[in-house]
Amino acid sequence: MSSEKVNQKDRNFLAVIGDEDSVTGLLLAGIGHVNQQQKRNFLVVDAKTPLVTIEEQFVEFTKRKDVAIILINQHIAEDIRELIDGHNQAFPTVLEIPSKDHPYDPEKDSVLKRVRRLFGE
Repeated sequence: MSSEKVNQKDRNFLAVIGDEDSVTGLLLAGIGHVNQQQKRNFLVVDAKTPLVTIEEQFVEFTKRKDVAIILINQHIAEDIRELIDGHNQAFPTVLEIPSKDHPYDPEKDSVLKRVRRLFGE
C-alpha cells in the first residue's frame, strides 16, 4: 500500500473557519475535535479577529495530516482569497459555504472557477 493512500485514509476530520453561527452549527453536528497538542479544528471569526489569525489558521489546517476538508464561509474566504487560490492540493479540499448574513455567490467560489477553466469557459 502506498504512503499516499495511507495519508488519505488517515484524514478523518473536517476543519471550519467561519462566523459564530456557522461554527456553532457544525460543532453541534459533531465535527469538533481537539488533538493531543490542544489544537482545535475550528476557528470562530468575528469583526475583531485579525486577518493574520485567519491566514495562520488556514495555513495550519492545510498542513495538518488529519484534515480532509476545510469549510470556510465565503465572505471570510474573500479576505484570504490569495491563500485559497494558491492552495492546489487535493487534500485538504477547501469548500466555501454561505453564512446566515452573507449569501453564497458562485462567481466568487474558487472551486467553481477551476471547473470553468477545465471546461474552457
